[in-house]
Amino acid sequence: MVSVNQMSFYFGGQDIFEQISFQINPGDRIGLVGRNGAGKTTLLNLLFKKISPKSGSIDFTNNINIGYLPQDLDFVNDSNLLDEFKKAFNEIQNIERRIEQINHLISSNKDFESKEYLENLDKLSDLQQELNLLGVDKISSEIATVSKGLGFKTTDFERNTDEFSGGWRMRIELVKILLRKPDVLLLDEPTNHLDIESIIWLEKWLKNYSGAIVMVSHDKFFIDNVTNRTIEISFSSISDYKSNYSKYLKLREDRIEKQIQSKKNQEKFVKQTTDLINKFRAKKNKAKFAKSLQTKLDKLEIVKIDENDTSKIKLKFPKAQRSGKVTVKLIDVSKSYSDKLVLENINFELTRGDKVAFVGKNGEGKTTLAKIISNTLDFEGELKIGYNVTTGYYAQDQADYLDNEKTVLETVEYARGYDSSMNARTILGSFLFSDDDVFKKIKVLSGGERARVSLCRLLNDSHNFLIMDEPTNHLDIHSKELLKKALIEFDGTLIIVSHDRDFLSNLTTKVYEFSSKKIKEHRGDINSFLQNKKLSNVRQYENTDNNFIAKKENNDKKKSYHQIKKIEKQKKIILKRIKRTEDEIESLASQLSLIEKKIQENQNNFSKKIEGEEYVNYEKIKQKIKSLEEKWTLLLDELGETS
Repeated sequence: MVSVNQMSFYFGGQDIFEQISFQINPGDRIGLVGRNGAGKTTLLNLLFKKISPKSGSIDFTNNINIGYLPQDLDFVNDSNLLDEFKKAFNEIQNIERRIEQINHLISSNKDFESKEYLENLDKLSDLQQELNLLGVDKISSEIATVSKGLGFKTTDFERNTDEFSGGWRMRIELVKILLRKPDVLLLDEPTNHLDIESIIWLEKWLKNYSGAIVMVSHDKFFIDNVTNRTIEISFSSISDYKSNYSKYLKLREDRIEKQIQSKKNQEKFVKQTTDLINKFRAKKNKAKFAKSLQTKLDKLEIVKIDENDTSKIKLKFPKAQRSGKVTVKLIDVSKSYSDKLVLENINFELTRGDKVAFVGKNGEGKTTLAKIISNTLDFEGELKIGYNVTTGYYAQDQADYLDNEKTVLETVEYARGYDSSMNARTILGSFLFSDDDVFKKIKVLSGGERARVSLCRLLNDSHNFLIMDEPTNHLDIHSKELLKKALIEFDGTLIIVSHDRDFLSNLTTKVYEFSSKKIKEHRGDINSFLQNKKLSNVRQYENTDNNFIAKKENNDKKKSYHQIKKIEKQKKIILKRIKRTEDEIESLASQLSLIEKKIQENQNNFSKKIEGEEYVNYEKIKQKIKSLEEKWTLLLDELGETS
């Protein structure tokens, strides 16, 4: 499918890749790994032909279709959500427009024996067969399945795309790419804007995907569960492992151990041979032998040891003063945005040393509550901050608040609370900013680099209460692991908002689930939380809307006999409507089949004439079926909400 041959690429005088070679084959699910700045995104851009190699080549099979989800996109808002999803089926839409044009020509031509009329009949038949091969009848169900899996509701379909935030716009683009089903799928941090439920769904979808996948992800669980091959990028070269990330780590370790042993054996051989050469070189009768030994040494291929890329972030949060027993307390806190109520009567308390995770689907109020606790957002209710508590807040969009005109060094030096006992350059070096990198202006930095600068600023001040909203976005796996280690060693109180299961694993002692404007406390870490959900109601948790679980857990035992009877009655009504809709679809499909049969007979027997109106009727029936299928999908959602 794709062959990279001795490819080199450099940028700004720096070698990014030097004569690398590899192939992408059908069924490959490749994870690209390496530190920030190693070239992972650059390689995806090369594979998508956004940039070209300086030497070597990247060869593609004929008519290959490549889909790419980058980290940053420029969005165009010109349609509602459903129409935007339908753009994924561009080929089908083009054919449907051609069919509409031909139908108009047929209906306006009353000379049924004319050459033009018969040619249009042939074209219409060919286009219809082409549509059927492309699976036109499955479009509605595919859109419903993929969009629902990534968190959209059918009630969102009529909303204009400009009503969605940047994170949800990225989801829209991901839905479109998955619907296109390209031969090669390139994904750059696809989980950055997904909640845990959507990540689990995407994993399952990608596992069943028949094409090739090349992805960059900081989510270790995600990349482990999806990939079957790992390509490590380090020091301008690549190492290719036929395994997922966890196995790659073990294989790499074994490989380096073998290389070290081979290197020791070779050095021992070289020393012994050199000693012999020195010993016999001066002797006439041994000079020839010494020369042959030297020739042998000159031809010896030196064993190389894979370099360990040790340039990782070295994180350690400064020790802070001890706070009082209670860190923060919320009493009857509520928050609305215009007429939309997000949080209602929240009561919440953390004591010194608590480490908790906020989880839940996007839009349920996790970031809102983090902002309220950090006192950066107005609200209703009461917020009490404990004695001697100093709060450090890392916002999800923290990097957007940096001054674009300042350099990296200036940004760190002028950070509030800068610890003069630590050298700014030393801190920046720990964050992979060295030499002239510290003089770069913020505006030229990548998303990952800006995130690292923001983390660096947070390290400059001592806090005993940290609130961190998606801190791992844009961090590579190595950096993320070091941040996690620093947070485990942090002796203060911690609130962490994250969708990253690996990052949250064993980091917190409580999980707060956000659903239906409320929060619910779960003891244990994220693994315990997910395990309990899977054991109790995994299907409902993965397949229903945001409110199902809260309704199920809070109301099952409270439902009265009359409530249950009312729900059962609603179910019966919806089931009847579903059955009636299915019968209508089946009846119309039979009519469609009869018309198609007539079209086929007409092609084989020119003595038979079919009126142009019948072709118009054919298209009307198709549109009616399409409308009924969408109605059927909505009824299924309605049925799920009554469960």
